[in-house]
Amino acid sequence: MLDTVNRRPDTVFLAVSGYFLLCVLLRLAVSNSLEIDEAEQAFLSQFLQLGYGPQPPFYNWLQYGLGQLFGTSLAAMTVLKNGLLFLCCLFYGLAARLVLTDRRLSAIAMLGVLTLPPVFLLAQRDLSHTVAALFAVSLFLYGFLLTLTRPSLSSYLLTGAAVGIGVISKYNFVLVPVAAIIAVLPERDLRARIFDWRVLAAIAVACLIALPHGYWVLQNLDSASSGTLNEMKEREVEGRLLQATHGVLALASAIIGGSVVTLLLFGLVFRTKIGAIWRAESQWTRVVGRMILLCLFAVLLIVLGVSATHVREKWLVLFLVLLPLYLCLKIEAANIDLSGYLGRFLLLVGIMAVGALVVVSARVIVRPWYGDYSRLNIPYGAFVEAIAQGEGQQPALVLTGDKQLAGNIRTQLRDALVTMPNLSNVPAPDMSKRPLLVVWRGEENKALATPEILKNALKAFGIPETGRNPRSVALPYLYGHDSQRYAFNYIWIGEQDAVAGQ
Repeated sequence: MLDTVNRRPDTVFLAVSGYFLLCVLLRLAVSNSLEIDEAEQAFLSQFLQLGYGPQPPFYNWLQYGLGQLFGTSLAAMTVLKNGLLFLCCLFYGLAARLVLTDRRLSAIAMLGVLTLPPVFLLAQRDLSHTVAALFAVSLFLYGFLLTLTRPSLSSYLLTGAAVGIGVISKYNFVLVPVAAIIAVLPERDLRARIFDWRVLAAIAVACLIALPHGYWVLQNLDSASSGTLNEMKEREVEGRLLQATHGVLALASAIIGGSVVTLLLFGLVFRTKIGAIWRAESQWTRVVGRMILLCLFAVLLIVLGVSATHVREKWLVLFLVLLPLYLCLKIEAANIDLSGYLGRFLLLVGIMAVGALVVVSARVIVRPWYGDYSRLNIPYGAFVEAIAQGEGQQPALVLTGDKQLAGNIRTQLRDALVTMPNLSNVPAPDMSKRPLLVVWRGEENKALATPEILKNALKAFGIPETGRNPRSVALPYLYGHDSQRYAFNYIWIGEQDAVAGQ
């Protein structure tokens, strides 16, 4: 098989597609409960908005579209995520072909995307907007390199579309096209592409795509900027010097953590050629190398500017995803005989990526053996089924104060509207719908007191609280022992209460 891959590098596309198909199948097989990002997407997929909060809306829009076509489900969410990751690898491989003459190296570059921890590990646990941004980076890279090597109006328009998609996928994406433009300027034969009139058409396309959300951002600046910036500040009480030190160390740690697996695998496969690869250089290694350095330098300025003390690897993956292409460009510049290298690299990447996928999937089954349960072990589906059987019908409206509950119940009740109190970025619900299910998390053998946030919501919606006796149901964990149960508390307001609540 490895000999076939070495002779026919294009078969790597099939291997990558097979990997992401396996990701979908295993995710659907292990649990129908949702992780944090999945639950948020399931809840927000009920609404089509220009903005939803601190994250741009592109992934939400895609999820909403799939929900309208096929219904909100774990399957739709899993296919979307892994479909975008596959497209990321696909366009990355196509971009590599534009600047690498050997098809084996372009296949290695594409496989290199799977060596990034946010791709082979974090995305298979719980990522959403970063996945969309990775797709946008690969699409931009393809359009940008196509414009530099074979310029046409369509290549400029494609690049502009990728920029627009990237901006509404993750705000830090904007560093990539800015770094790309600056990286090209020192190259005399390439800089003319930047000053071509067709750049104006690319800018126009990017602005058209980003304009609707941009308008929302201007109206909701605090909501759009609060998330990541607040998360980056963990040590605000310290002095500026200590904050800067912690920030630089956190950035260095994130860079190492985000690139070490890629560097290690390339180093293992090309261990006898490291010296030649290190010394090799070409026009394209300079361009891509500058892009990486400029992006990371910009992040450093941001870290120092906002006194950040915490940097996550997933925030840097939009820039470190350029690393496999850079390494492959260095390998080609070193004029190395590539016989057998693609097969060995595919084997190592396959063992690592599939191994990580199996571990991520198996944790849902294995952890309960030791009395340790995760979100994927919570029996949301069994709860919804128990309520429907007990009440003889499904609710038309669900009210909860917990986004994790809201998203999970949404995937189980596709025809019901799920709502939460005090949300300013989604439309106000029609509270006259009945039956109404009010639900919150409980504990076995604890009082069934209704949380204040739900009490206040019922009062604000004009729904009388008198006579609403909370009930509880405790159900076995998924893959758990019969003696260990998870409790849900709820209030059921039937159709006969519709008039009283209005």
